[in-house]
Amino acid sequence: MVAAERDDPFRVLIACLLSLRTKDETTGPASARLFALADTPHAMLRLTPRQIERAIFPVGFYRTKARVIRGVCRDLIDRFGGQVPDEIDALLTLKGVGRKTANLVVTRASRSPASASTCTCTASRIAGVTSRARNPEETEMALRGRLPAVTGSATTIFSWPSVRTSCQPLSPKCSGVR
Repeated sequence: MVAAERDDPFRVLIACLLSLRTKDETTGPASARLFALADTPHAMLRLTPRQIERAIFPVGFYRTKARVIRGVCRDLIDRFGGQVPDEIDALLTLKGVGRKTANLVVTRASRSPASASTCTCTASRIAGVTSRARNPEETEMALRGRLPAVTGSATTIFSWPSVRTSCQPLSPKCSGVR
């Protein structure tokens, strides 16, 4: 994928949705197959759920993700004029979009300042950044005070080698890692 494609908010959003609970080596090819068929919300809605499922298989929960992608595309068209919003709160109104995805889309694609705190409680604990947060929102708020705001193609905690090798998508290996 060329830089312009990596920075496209729609591609970032959909790739993030596909990446949930799926390894990078599966997500990348699945995203490429899907974007070869459709790379806008309008084009995505012209695909049947089965076509999306076939394109993204074997990502985890591929049937559910196909429905989520169609729902997100419908919302983008109906509520945001076919554009991906560049504010976290607006992104969070899309079904299936959580804080991590919203932060990544804003940071990576919209070039708006956002916290580098797009990690989950598990990853931040592994990185030794915070250990008192009880959920992703508390973790994000705790990290906002510790990590600088970044823009554009920011590197998040997930790109740190110690986190990427310690956190597996289905069962984080966290005991004793600090």
